[in-house]
Amino acid sequence: MPVISSAGIGSNLPVDNIVSGLLAVERKPIDLLKTQNTQLQTSLSTFGKLQGSLATLRDAAAKLSRPDIWAATSASSSDSNAVSVTTTATASPGSYSIAVQSLAAAQLGASVAFASSSAVVGQGVLHIDLGTWDKDLGTFAAKTGGSTLDISIGAGEDTLEKVRDKINAAGAGITASIVNDASGARLAIKSSSTGVENGFRITVDDADGGGGDTSGLSALAYDPENGISSLAKKQSAANALATINGLEVNSATNTLTNVIDGLNVTLGKVTTSDVNISVTQDTASISKAITDYATAYSDVAKFLKEQTKYDAVSKASGALQGDRAATNLITQLRAALTGTSTAGVKYQRLADIGLDPAADGTIKVDSSKLTTALGSLADIKAMFADGSSDANQQGLAVRMRKLTDEAMGVDGALTARQDGLRRSITVNTKQQAQLEDRVANTEKRLRAQYTALDAKMAGLNGLSSYMTQQIAQFNKG
Repeated sequence: MPVISSAGIGSNLPVDNIVSGLLAVERKPIDLLKTQNTQLQTSLSTFGKLQGSLATLRDAAAKLSRPDIWAATSASSSDSNAVSVTTTATASPGSYSIAVQSLAAAQLGASVAFASSSAVVGQGVLHIDLGTWDKDLGTFAAKTGGSTLDISIGAGEDTLEKVRDKINAAGAGITASIVNDASGARLAIKSSSTGVENGFRITVDDADGGGGDTSGLSALAYDPENGISSLAKKQSAANALATINGLEVNSATNTLTNVIDGLNVTLGKVTTSDVNISVTQDTASISKAITDYATAYSDVAKFLKEQTKYDAVSKASGALQGDRAATNLITQLRAALTGTSTAGVKYQRLADIGLDPAADGTIKVDSSKLTTALGSLADIKAMFADGSSDANQQGLAVRMRKLTDEAMGVDGALTARQDGLRRSITVNTKQQAQLEDRVANTEKRLRAQYTALDAKMAGLNGLSSYMTQQIAQFNKG
């Protein structure tokens, strides 16, 4: 029996073409499943984008639902270089007159000039105390709760730059830096904090035996109470002095945080006249929050319209065209947009304050009308933020936040729809795999049948040739 090495040789049939044609018919259900899978994936991706836009709307609604946005204030200063002000949640509208007599300062001292930053200062121990010097520098009172901090300067640590590093690493309440000029390198020592109680005293146990001279480590000593001022005083520690509405204020820093409720006041320079501070309701931030809400809603509305539309001319449809979850959400959003709240007396609808529903489902903001409405802030706040259990009195932003929370919640419509799409994609993929297996088995069966046919036809063709030869021989005889 001849061996068939290529399909169709024995039978003279186009086996590959026949099998391919039959398999193409078998693969039609797979092609349909692939198309469906692509559509499912597109819908799932579109719902993901919708959820992102809806989250932005939820956040904008939540912001308008919170009391803090409606209590926001802003402050202005007639001279912000001298006095600058920021407000906190507890600030109330009002006006203040502030005059600055002096600024808080840190004590500053400087050593004699050394040849360079690598020059040797000396060895020994620096004793650092923080506290208050009296006006004449005759008495030093240690800071309450403070203690002396000792900094040992040994061999190899006694150059100017290494002494600087030792002081800065000690955390003694003072900092050191090197100042270079034409006279050489000087060590500048400064209190880490401003205020009279953060002055410093430096006494020295000098390895050269003299603690009060200007040689060796004693060059850094500052103890005028005992007549030692090797470190020259350049600036005294001082408190800030100011008057607020005629009331004297004394502060260790130039930032006044507890002097006026809800205000942080920063003193920048001494003044020759009062600086006027005005604290007002921050309608600009409220206006922005309302406008952001309108923008967030419009973005969701435009996205849903685009994804659910059907173009009769091109016969093209959006990814969510006909999707019940999407169409239900559109209905709910429109109802929340055009609804009324009886919580506000003057304003009950968004259109009343300049947020007009447009024909395309978005919100058109009338800035002039909104600005006018912000003059009645209490009524706008009630319309947006009232948290009443009565549905009719609930604020419109409260309702929108609730709607979006429910839609995106664990059991929400959007979440359920996305879960359903994922399950459908999983089922679709499994069906494709099953049909691919069936097609593979069909191909295997068809090729086996045609191979057997080829072998049979080859045998019959050989027998036919043999009989023809025998008959020819018989006729010759």
